[in-house]
Amino acid sequence: MRMYDLIRKKRDGLALTGPEIGFFVDGYVRGEIPDYQVSALLMAVCLRGMDQQETALLTGCMARSGEMADLSSVPGIKVDKHSTGGVGDKTTLVCAPIAAACGVPVAKMSGRGLGHTGGTVDKLESIPGLRTAVGREEFLRMVRENGIALIGQSGNIAPADKKIYALRDVTATVESLPLIASSIMSKKLAAGSDAILLDVKTGSGAFLKTLEGSVALAQEMVGIGVRNGRRMAALVTDMDTPLGHAVGNALEVAESVAVLKGHGPADLTELCLLLAAEMLVLAGKGSLETCRKLAGDAVSTGRAFEKLRVMAMAQGGDVSVLDDPGRFPKAPVIQEVRAARDGWVTRIQTEQCGIASVVLGAGRERKEDPIDPSAGLMLVKKVGDRVQQGETLAWMHTACPEKLPEAEVLLSGAYELGEAPPPPHKLVYARITADGVELL
Repeated sequence: MRMYDLIRKKRDGLALTGPEIGFFVDGYVRGEIPDYQVSALLMAVCLRGMDQQETALLTGCMARSGEMADLSSVPGIKVDKHSTGGVGDKTTLVCAPIAAACGVPVAKMSGRGLGHTGGTVDKLESIPGLRTAVGREEFLRMVRENGIALIGQSGNIAPADKKIYALRDVTATVESLPLIASSIMSKKLAAGSDAILLDVKTGSGAFLKTLEGSVALAQEMVGIGVRNGRRMAALVTDMDTPLGHAVGNALEVAESVAVLKGHGPADLTELCLLLAAEMLVLAGKGSLETCRKLAGDAVSTGRAFEKLRVMAMAQGGDVSVLDDPGRFPKAPVIQEVRAARDGWVTRIQTEQCGIASVVLGAGRERKEDPIDPSAGLMLVKKVGDRVQQGETLAWMHTACPEKLPEAEVLLSGAYELGEAPPPPHKLVYARITADGVELL
């Protein structure tokens, strides 16, 4: 078998077989196939596409290119949850404890933020002392004993994806639906859970800006999971406005605690309960209506918050900041952004908010950049709110006062004010399962 023949075959729009895909993935991981040939194949895929069977085969090969987590020692149906990334998207910190409090084991490996989107690992590490680098046996023990552990991704999870993504990033082949779907799902399959819930973001703060593209990606990923023997569901959710009020690591943990204690922002609370209910459905806990009630009860009784405390304590975290989020270290400089005129908030350019938080120190532009856990934004006004000139729109938190002017320009420009209130927008646009697409 020759790589040349695979490139030509895909260039001509033909489907690759399982052995051909395995040859390409295994050979590239072993260093036997050069970057320039893999780049040519990726461009052919980008231009010609892949059918669902090819994409499922590619995903399976990438998942098996490294360590496959074995969760068989954990009783019950293990449910994972993945978000495609957004601004203020701290839902995992709420959904996972809710699911665990309802008896569903959550053994989740999460990523760090990059670009304008945040990462669950960075948020968790804003809890003083909390470890996200945990060995396999300790990870499994935590899940068996506590029903939950949220850690960073292993260095040997889907190494083929790491190599292929690095190449896609510099060869203009990132925007390919089969390649995006296989990249995400290879890591999810390797993580070992029985069921996977996908939260696919859509809108100005998401990587996919259109509803059509987001639904297509959700369908592709659900199909991959089903073909690889997983229970699957996906929700396509709004990212045209930041989720909740907090953008930044410690700020978002504090807001997550507020939701688990029953007094968080309405939009974040509603979405977290919906996502948690979907996780429970995948675990066989009942109908969506039944599972929504179970999720609500886990919050109202305090059991979900207690699961977050137990998890944080097991991973070495100082839970005093969860009991009293006012104990989180504060940014030395906190400055407000004021409205330039009267009006209604009709839109918030979500990606600009994310970039502003990165400028303030809450995110990274390169993987090696440090993060300030106290930095970020608190959005006082959201879409649909009435604003008067001079009123506070948001607060900027930073340890770098020299960054404030740049962040303020971004944040002021992100707010669009109109003469009339905007129409209400949806939190969830679609639900995708093995049975098809349900537009909501």
